[in-house]
Amino acid sequence: MMILVDFPPPVERLLAAGDLKMPFSDTIKYCILGISVTLLLLALGILAWQAFRCFTHKHTEYAQQDTVNSELLYSDGKSTAAGNFSGSPSTQEVDVGMEVRRLSRCLSQTSLPSTISSQTDGDMLEQANIRKVDGSLRFSVYYDQLQSRLVVTVLEVEGLVEQSQTRSLQPFVKLRLMREGSNGGELEGCTDEEGEGTSPVLWTVLQEWQTRIVKGSCNPLFGDQFSCVLSEDKELQHICLRMEVRDFDKFSRPTVLGEVRVPLGQLNMSYPLEQQEDLQTPQKDLVGEALLSLKFLPTSQRLEVGLLKVRTVLTEICSGAVTYARISVQCNQCKLRYQKTSAVARRMVTVFNEVLMFSLPELPLEQCKISVSLYETIMTTKSTKRLIGQLTVGKEKSVEDKHWSLMMSSVRQPIAKWHGLLI
Repeated sequence: MMILVDFPPPVERLLAAGDLKMPFSDTIKYCILGISVTLLLLALGILAWQAFRCFTHKHTEYAQQDTVNSELLYSDGKSTAAGNFSGSPSTQEVDVGMEVRRLSRCLSQTSLPSTISSQTDGDMLEQANIRKVDGSLRFSVYYDQLQSRLVVTVLEVEGLVEQSQTRSLQPFVKLRLMREGSNGGELEGCTDEEGEGTSPVLWTVLQEWQTRIVKGSCNPLFGDQFSCVLSEDKELQHICLRMEVRDFDKFSRPTVLGEVRVPLGQLNMSYPLEQQEDLQTPQKDLVGEALLSLKFLPTSQRLEVGLLKVRTVLTEICSGAVTYARISVQCNQCKLRYQKTSAVARRMVTVFNEVLMFSLPELPLEQCKISVSLYETIMTTKSTKRLIGQLTVGKEKSVEDKHWSLMMSSVRQPIAKWHGLLI
């Protein structure tokens, strides 16, 4: 048996929905409307009050500034003006010296805050440049005379101070075994304390090691051991062990926190010798020379950087070792895209003869820095690049490099000069 159910048509549904009413009474509706109007009037009143305060505050400041300026400029001439006001109009003679003194007093008072602020900024910059080196490094060295093997063990670093509050330290130690070589002949002589010119010492990097990274510790324990074979015992007299404590950063270059230099020729390493040395301020060592050419084209606003030759000391000749340079230019706080030279087989004197061109952003050049980094890699194996040395040429706001001065004095002509490679 089927039961038929009659559904109302859609039109009847709409009519039924139109007959619905809100469940609130008229009193509640009027209360809600009154509250809304009250809040609107309150907001308009607050807006008008803020506008009135802003207008009166600016007017008061302008009035005070005008009063101060008028008092500074016309304080000396008030008596003369008051005396001439009662009488007939007359021509007033103006003393030029008095006006100059009046204006100079006004300018000196207005420029006093800027002078104080500039001195404060200079003191802050000097304090920022001077960074105290904290911490010490504990290590041990041992030389096995039977096997002619040098063993270096990095034990611990103590007393490091965090440089940033946003991230913790991730220290590691970079070791370089360096041998003292010949003097840099093509470089300009360095001036010592007595004023006599001396040639800088050219160093050779024999070995490079690196410890593991210890995360989040100001007193990291390492215990990493490294060893190498020395050809002759006499080399110890000219070998220096340089250990740098660095802070690893995933998104930028590691920061050097301090270093320790140990001349091995002055130590008795017939047995394992353990020492603890305080970290010192990091210094650069000369490891080679590079012949750099610069040419400035003012019309097209371009700078040509040419790398002609590089001279370094080789410990051993590897068949697959190649050298390339990475050149970057930074002008007026605008870093341009770096460029690379072609890879050349490494020799005692590596010849590049390549010129790279950079388009400068704007003139005049208040600050420009040219950085050349020389790297070595082995093409036959999948090895990482190794930094050989770096050099920097350019101009700052207060000082200017001699090579840069020669280039600017003879534009549109290449100027070549030897520079030291530092590491």
